[in-house]
Amino acid sequence: MPPREELPAELRERFAAVEDRSGFLPNVFAALSWRPAEASAFFAMHDALMDKETPALSKADREMIVVATSAANGCLYCVVAHGAILRVRARDPYLADQVAVDWRKAPLAPRMHAVLEVAVRLATSPVEVAPGDLAALRAHGLTDEDVWDVGAIVSFFALSNRLAHWAAIPPNDEFFLMGRLPKA
Repeated sequence: MPPREELPAELRERFAAVEDRSGFLPNVFAALSWRPAEASAFFAMHDALMDKETPALSKADREMIVVATSAANGCLYCVVAHGAILRVRARDPYLADQVAVDWRKAPLAPRMHAVLEVAVRLATSPVEVAPGDLAALRAHGLTDEDVWDVGAIVSFFALSNRLAHWAAIPPNDEFFLMGRLPKA
């Protein structure tokens, strides 16, 4: 990671805000910061996809998509980091592990099973995703915007998974316990 003072103000402010909120800087931030323009674009896309809610896709649902598809892609960093965020957002200390190991057996609503079915297929066998899959999501109450978000989240995190593999980014120790125990 370049020295903080050499980073653009936007990244320095973002890093400080994340550290203030969580008490640490996620390793992916440090790994991406050596190319500030790309890091800024990465975080902007992340925020556009993950920092919103719709009636059909909560922030926890969005994290669940990340955990299931990152597990399918074998990305330890993203499974651990986003599993922690899922535990916090879902207020459930077990759900992220269930989704990461086998989302098919996780106690999810039929809507989320349908979402993860298509999301994991897009992550692992994109050529097999067909218009009927998107129609099935709409039948579960997702709007066209929601359907696009599912595909965009899977696609964005395919990039993230591959960068984490490429750079061998280890999960922060703090992520392993986050959301498992009540806050002190």
